[in-house]
Amino acid sequence: MSGTLFPLLVTGAGDALMVGLTVALFFVAQWIQRKTGLLVLNPILLAVVAIILVLRLVRIPYETYAHGGRYIAFFLKPAIVALGVPLFLQLEKIRKQMIPVLLSQLVACVSGVVSVVAVSVALGASPQVVISLAPKSATTPIAMEVARVTGGIPSLSAIIVILTGILGAIGGLGFLRLIAVKSHIARGLALGAAAHAVGTAHAMQKNPRMGVYSSLGLIINGTLTGVLTPGMLHWLGY
Repeated sequence: MSGTLFPLLVTGAGDALMVGLTVALFFVAQWIQRKTGLLVLNPILLAVVAIILVLRLVRIPYETYAHGGRYIAFFLKPAIVALGVPLFLQLEKIRKQMIPVLLSQLVACVSGVVSVVAVSVALGASPQVVISLAPKSATTPIAMEVARVTGGIPSLSAIIVILTGILGAIGGLGFLRLIAVKSHIARGLALGAAAHAVGTAHAMQKNPRMGVYSSLGLIINGTLTGVLTPGMLHWLGY
């Protein structure tokens, strides 16, 4: 803890300050995006950059920040569970479309893993990096566990998952419009499968129905990624 300007940050008050800092910077980032209307100014991306700058500026060790940030991490779990509420409200409609939904997510899972492996190999990535990138479209806990089981680098997987979600939220809907995908159901499933929770949060803001199906894509694709990725990597020679 030496070198920090605020030795009291190791206390419980420091934990509260770190949580408050995170929440405050995120709301400021949201305000900036609303005012500018620029998708590239994603609130999560802005908040991450701002937190890094603040920690560097006042010389707060990351360990100190992470000690307080664990409270936010804890509440991520019930937040994900809360996505089940809109799914329950649309349950009857979802049941009628379950087969095409499952097939679309199976294709999304396989194509997502195979494509990132192919691109990373073509760019000369090491086998360990390739394995770490494979579960990029699942949520962070799933991706990290897949990386751990298959011999990848869990921390690298976590970073790539976050970047994938941010890029999906920034450019996902624009790309879907470009290729003339108009259905809110298809858009939602695509965002959930490709950009997991970050894409789902963006979909919820744009259209409730899109958000529901994005939640569904997030859940199904995450499950399939966790189950199928080790086998696909083995089949691909990793």
